[in-house]
Amino acid sequence: MRTLIDHLEFLLTVDRDDRVLHDASVVVENDRIVDVGAAADIEARHPRASFDRVIDGRHFGMVPGFVDSHVHLSETLSRAVFPDNLATRAWVFHWAKPFYASVDGRDEVVGATVGMAEMLRCGTTCFLDMGAQNDVAGVVQAIDAVGMRGITGRHACDVRPAQAPEGWTEAMMAHHFFPDAKVALAALEQTVRDHDGAAGGRIGCWVNIEGKEPCSLELHVGSRALAERLGVGTTYHLATSIEESRVSQNKHGVWPVTRIDQAGGLGPNLVIAHAVAVTEDEIDRMARAGTAVAFCPATSVKLAKGATKIGLYPEMIAAGMRVGIGTDGVSAGGNLNLMRQMYMVASMFKDSRMDSTLVGARKALRLATVEGAALLGWQDQIGSIEVGKKADFVLFDLDHPEWVTYGDPLQAVVYSASPASIGQTWVDGRMLYDGERVLTVDEPALRTEARLRATAIVERAGLAHGRTPETSTTYD
Repeated sequence: MRTLIDHLEFLLTVDRDDRVLHDASVVVENDRIVDVGAAADIEARHPRASFDRVIDGRHFGMVPGFVDSHVHLSETLSRAVFPDNLATRAWVFHWAKPFYASVDGRDEVVGATVGMAEMLRCGTTCFLDMGAQNDVAGVVQAIDAVGMRGITGRHACDVRPAQAPEGWTEAMMAHHFFPDAKVALAALEQTVRDHDGAAGGRIGCWVNIEGKEPCSLELHVGSRALAERLGVGTTYHLATSIEESRVSQNKHGVWPVTRIDQAGGLGPNLVIAHAVAVTEDEIDRMARAGTAVAFCPATSVKLAKGATKIGLYPEMIAAGMRVGIGTDGVSAGGNLNLMRQMYMVASMFKDSRMDSTLVGARKALRLATVEGAALLGWQDQIGSIEVGKKADFVLFDLDHPEWVTYGDPLQAVVYSASPASIGQTWVDGRMLYDGERVLTVDEPALRTEARLRATAIVERAGLAHGRTPETSTTYD
């Protein structure tokens, strides 16, 4: 199938030179981009009769598909369930864990599918998912059916709290915790062997663990070593709040990133989620090791993690670290709209440090595209509009009120536009969202099932405002 997208009003390539093309055309052959350039040049190189399909690109602007560097698809059915006055530790130990313990395999598949449909409507074409806790195969099949590109895995942790928090049951802990790191790593290895490279390489599987206090040092270090042996990556949560870092200092004499580094656990195939509470020395440690960070701005401001006060993300970028941005789960960040994260990361440090030169639109778009792809090891395949790369891209409808009028298309994408003006989302050379509906999902039926399952999960978990604890001393 040869497709011509003709006379685009603008094209943000996000290539090495961040070229912005006007009156541009793109040629797609099957799943790849085979030519990009000025419309007149494309017309001269490619006879119109050679195309199976021609799309009029006038009144469209093209950008690469967005890459969500940290998401919890299994959490999608918890939208707006947890209170908004929770700090990170109470959020995790008293709300998220009971929720996850009450999710079954079908719940995971439905939640993941709802999440992917939302992502496509928001221009996200690729993601790094923390993984399933019940049915990894079902989630992989769902990713394949929807047609997205992504990496998933299997949840793992191995350190039970010394005293079970209020509301935790033995069944819940048996669901969450492997007996030790050795057993966990064996299960994770089998998961990678079963699923990595699915859908012709469109789906990856990593050695993902929860991270932080529920994981032993052996599991932290072992997950990255196992991933290296298998030729994949690993991601986990670390240094997610100042409370976590202080607990690590009290128990181990060092902050979390330093502890992992001293044990030889950092490396280029590790993506640390959040990394809010780190020191400048720890940035040096991560930079030397090639370790990457997935920053989730909306989660930080909602859960009071402190990114605007103590976060050193501009310093990470300046140190040459690979940094991506993520939506996190819907109950943490609010939704799966990566465009919201782009806006926040472009502007939040300008305000918090009163320095208008920090981050900005150009860097924010790169973090959400080609530099996010680098976290996944897929920067040679996706993240920019270039010849030879996969045809993953977004078309903005420039007749939408958000675009009337605009000057600089880059600034308009980051600061002015929203998913409301997305006209099409393509993955692997296929249009998966046409501006009205996701073409690979029966969305009305999916929404009906999702609502029923979400209600049942909350009831099984026993989550209720005023009854479920809103503070935590777990693992202190």
